[in-house]
Amino acid sequence: MPDSSTDTHPILAEVVLPSGDLSETIRFFIDRLGFRMDSIAPADDPEVAQLSGHGLRIRLDRDYQGQPGTLRLATRDVELEQLTAPNGTQILFEPVNPPLQMPALQAQLCIQRHNQHNAWVTGRAGMHYRDLIPDRQGGRFIASHIRIPEGGPVPDNVHYHHIRFQMIYCYRGWVKLVYEDQGEPFVMNAGDCVLQPPLIRHRVLESSDGLEVIEIGSPARHMTFLDHDMPLPTGRLQPGRDFDGQLYHFHQNSNADWINDASGCFSSCDLGISSATDRLARVRVLRYSKAADAQLTSTTHDKEFAFWFVLQGQLRLSVNQHTEQLSATDSFVVPAGMAYSFKHCSDDLELLEVCLPG
Repeated sequence: MPDSSTDTHPILAEVVLPSGDLSETIRFFIDRLGFRMDSIAPADDPEVAQLSGHGLRIRLDRDYQGQPGTLRLATRDVELEQLTAPNGTQILFEPVNPPLQMPALQAQLCIQRHNQHNAWVTGRAGMHYRDLIPDRQGGRFIASHIRIPEGGPVPDNVHYHHIRFQMIYCYRGWVKLVYEDQGEPFVMNAGDCVLQPPLIRHRVLESSDGLEVIEIGSPARHMTFLDHDMPLPTGRLQPGRDFDGQLYHFHQNSNADWINDASGCFSSCDLGISSATDRLARVRVLRYSKAADAQLTSTTHDKEFAFWFVLQGQLRLSVNQHTEQLSATDSFVVPAGMAYSFKHCSDDLELLEVCLPG
């Protein structure tokens, strides 16, 4: 590839479009869309014009026989409708900061076994993803079991997510991360958890062999944006900074505080997500510790979303007159109002529990 760093006229990319009536098309792009003309040739009978605007370079060419194409322009004028340029190019408008689209909840029972045909797929930055909620609860939630089999530097970029909620729980191994305005890079070990508030810039730097994390987000389909300008770390430490109504939060398993559950069958460790999200979500680890006189009884919940991942051990899940034997790396979602119970729990049973709202 040519090196244009020392050229007087560096090489720039441009989109080539048919010109149609060149004069009329130029006037449309300048007067209606706010482009500017950079060059035109020849002067006596123009055939080619170069225009730029909105971060885009366009070449209108009278001899080009290709398709007129479609341009999407971000605007603060949400009343603008689709336009057609004189050369046939379709102009679509979208908001500069589009609102987050939350699909309607379609709550249903979802039990996902690791031995089912839910193969690992390669996703962003070469990481392997296993889908824990194939039905997405109507597109409102996504849960992924993510792994990096061979450790070392991770080919990630500084990026951020347009999202309502997102958390990462380190299941096995360790991973080195860095977050916007949260100090120097740090290592997240097994049992640690990070709340990634909306829009916070971050980057995965390095991992151990056999890294596994559980990532949960809402909505299921959301945009990931790369930030090519912000260096991380930023050199600032702002633990109380607000990110779209949420705070960055890092829970370390070494500081876990366990309390007995009201049922007498579990002890629980709250990972601090509720306060960081203003009670949008609650994340706990449950550890089976049945007292001598405690009984595991059927119950229901009234949450929008209730998800469990089996960290270790075994249990028999009874729900909606259905019984399923589950073990480590299995997961399940139980809809609100549906009776469920945990039975025949092994002494080493541990569950990751995520509920919205918190």
